[in-house]
Amino acid sequence: MPDSASGGFPRRTALRAGLAAALAGAVLPAAACGPNPPGGTMTVAGGEPGGFYLEFATLLAGSLRRHGVAAEASALETGGSLDNMDRLARGEATLAIALADAAVQRGGGMTALGKVYENYVHCVVRTDSGIAAVTDLAGHAVAVGDPRSGTSLTAHRLLDAAGITVRAMPLGLNQGLAALRSGTVEALFWSGGVPTAAIAAATKEVSLRLLDLSPLIPAIRAAYGGFYDRVLVQEDSYQGIPAVWTVGVANLLLCREDLGAEVVRATVDLLLQHANELVPASSLGVQFLSPETLINTSGIPLHPAAEEAYRAFHG
Repeated sequence: MPDSASGGFPRRTALRAGLAAALAGAVLPAAACGPNPPGGTMTVAGGEPGGFYLEFATLLAGSLRRHGVAAEASALETGGSLDNMDRLARGEATLAIALADAAVQRGGGMTALGKVYENYVHCVVRTDSGIAAVTDLAGHAVAVGDPRSGTSLTAHRLLDAAGITVRAMPLGLNQGLAALRSGTVEALFWSGGVPTAAIAAATKEVSLRLLDLSPLIPAIRAAYGGFYDRVLVQEDSYQGIPAVWTVGVANLLLCREDLGAEVVRATVDLLLQHANELVPASSLGVQFLSPETLINTSGIPLHPAAEEAYRAFHG
């Protein structure tokens, strides 16, 4: 989707141009740290235990409380992106984390506070499986993610791009890893940060490897749009697993269109000023929020108050 406002200058280009300079010199307003936090009670829809979504949501909830954006804030354990957006729509969550491709497919009623990090699609197999490429999975049982997750959406798109049919098993991260260990499935798809804690733990019990998914990028981009990037899982991000290229998808922090402007501005200020608090220690140096990329929301419009907050850095 275009990055320009419909009737004028390219909005994100203008925002991006002044962001770094403004960050260098601006003193940001405090995130509403008075006696009446603007957010009241807030909930952040996260993901499965052992995954980056829930870790990030838990850290964000803590920062929302600590910096006075919310009087109370908590993270919700969920099935992932699709579940998160459902909870947001029903008013069960104030904020939600979701993959950009899933968010654009759903559309309507949601706006973005920013791109918070890049998800890495993992296709995990046992080293002794004999599976060397994604096309080798044809006809095999494959854990494709919780049906409520963005992993499930992306995995099916990748398999379509590969031109193969598998026996798709609707298993999330932890169930999928258990099935992989037991040999019930030949592969597990997972979309998350690097390293994902549950996968890192599994490598200490069984020898695993990651398949290179990057050859599928031209086909998946042609079929579904430019959400998919070539990204590198660095060597020893997981014990004993060499560097491998895979598919990256932007991960967005979303809210409903009717979320109050003061809450949105305070949350964006938190993302900009306290990003170091929002990255799990295991992922430092690999996954991080970047002020320069927060506005790259992959076709999901920024909430008007978030756009104002980013524009404020112009001066």
